[in-house]
Amino acid sequence: MRAIRITEFGGPEVLRLVDDQPEPEAAPGTVVVDVAHAGINYADTHQAENSYLAPASLPLVPGAEVVGTTGDGRRVVALLAGGGYAERALAAEPLAFDVPDAVDDGAALALVLQGTTAWHLLRTSAHLQPGESVVVHAAAGGVGSLAVQLAKRWGAGRVIAVASSPDKRELALDLGADVVVDAGADDLKGAIEEANGGKVDVVLEMVGGATTDASLAALAPFGRLVFYGMASRRPPSPVEPGALMQRSRGVIGFWLAHAMRDPQRHLATPMRELLDLTAAGDLRPVVGGTYALGDAAQAHRDLRERRTIGKLLLDTQR
Repeated sequence: MRAIRITEFGGPEVLRLVDDQPEPEAAPGTVVVDVAHAGINYADTHQAENSYLAPASLPLVPGAEVVGTTGDGRRVVALLAGGGYAERALAAEPLAFDVPDAVDDGAALALVLQGTTAWHLLRTSAHLQPGESVVVHAAAGGVGSLAVQLAKRWGAGRVIAVASSPDKRELALDLGADVVVDAGADDLKGAIEEANGGKVDVVLEMVGGATTDASLAALAPFGRLVFYGMASRRPPSPVEPGALMQRSRGVIGFWLAHAMRDPQRHLATPMRELLDLTAAGDLRPVVGGTYALGDAAQAHRDLRERRTIGKLLLDTQR
């Protein structure tokens, strides 16, 4: 079958289209999905260079999510251990979720990984309370665009969207953000505090480096920073527990892989809620572009250069 295969670690150039990838075979507890579209995530760019939390081994077919049909005709969206950038993929049955007719492929892919991440960032990690202020970095991205909407829906007092371009900031406002901040501001801490009229309660952060440092400094007492990525490839400054205690601040890490270990407990409810909201028109997943399977490398380039918004898809039929 056709697939994207990686045989050496590196940048987007290591993603190569092949037509001789062995097809997956179902084992007990798994299902083969005929892939209509595969989802692209920022984590995929880390996996390609072997800088992700989970070390990779070669050769590999990247891709952690697909939407398509099973042999018995079910239309499902599924989380994978890998292998999504292909015409067929293998999924564990508990990680394959039925998709309502009212939810299209792009929306389903936006929800299954990035949507459930946004759900857990706000509900499980930050324990968002009504009236609290929420800062969403990369607010026009896959997770961010959904987190902006969910935070408003769940009673945030003020949603502050941080994004890198005027178009992205305009999108965040359209999705419900109360105010926007330029990600490239010289004094990001000051810009965040000015946007809120003071220090903030919750920050969702996936950039790393100076962005994390500025965000932590902008937290109010009892504020929580949830760290779920490091897109800049630069680690933030070390955090001293004593400094957290002095300001009663918290730093919480989140990785969806831990939710995938017990999908019935950690994913079934978020997926049901997200799919229902989307089917009813109350949640708007943003699809930022669809690429041919053979253009996966270009998709990674665009993602790394911040040229994209929302969810990116690979069309396995192209």
